[in-house]
Amino acid sequence: MEEVATKGKVILVLGAASCGKSEWAENLAKASQKPVTYIATAIAHPDDPAWQKKIEKHALRRPQSWSTVEIPTALSAYITERKGEDCLLIDSLGTWVANGLETEDQDWEETVISLLNSLENASSEIILVGEETGWGVIPAYKSGRLFRDRLGNLTRRIGEIATEVYLVTGGYALPLNQIGQSLKTI
Repeated sequence: MEEVATKGKVILVLGAASCGKSEWAENLAKASQKPVTYIATAIAHPDDPAWQKKIEKHALRRPQSWSTVEIPTALSAYITERKGEDCLLIDSLGTWVANGLETEDQDWEETVISLLNSLENASSEIILVGEETGWGVIPAYKSGRLFRDRLGNLTRRIGEIATEVYLVTGGYALPLNQIGQSLKTI
């Protein structure tokens, strides 16, 4: 008899810069009690000491038992290839969007659809960290507006399929799917 993989759950953790969203996601990954693979979407820039320090800070918090892979663009392919009952922690969606900012709109939409399909069909538990960027001023430059709009659209679409959605702010993780109303129901 063929073994059928169970569908994993998708958890979305949102928040502003340096608010603790990655730490909350890491706690959720630990609580899963599954083998964890940390998926870093960042591209190392040795000539940027502040960026390297941020990457190192994240790496130091992770348990040594976790494996780490760097996937700046091909998230859906990696997720689709996974067949285990493990936990994937993807940090972060904002960096992933920035890595694909030069992509034409039609190709970007295909990339997003591929990611959403991989999330919906994954057997792994997947925790995604995403930045909330649209709460400030309207970006003065076209690339800033494109980033904001693509990231906002992506997190909304992931939120629609996620099992759990959290907003981390002011030292608290708020379970939005429990206290909020989905826009899909209105």
